[in-house]
Amino acid sequence: MTRGNQRELARQKNAKKQNDQGKGKRNEDGLSAQARKQRDAEIMQQKQKAANVKKDTSTK
Repeated sequence: MTRGNQRELARQKNAKKQNDQGKGKRNEDGLSAQARKQRDAEIMQQKQKAANVKKDTSTK
């Protein structure tokens, strides 16, 4: 019976670990797959535009 405390501590540690893993997951923002795809495409276009502007200014 000396391992009873170790088992309980391991269970608590595992429960905390499982809870922490769920925190980093992407939450559903209520968008459909198509809407999410459209939003992501717009964000990537903005990033690409900013990168092109930065590239043009650094080459001059």
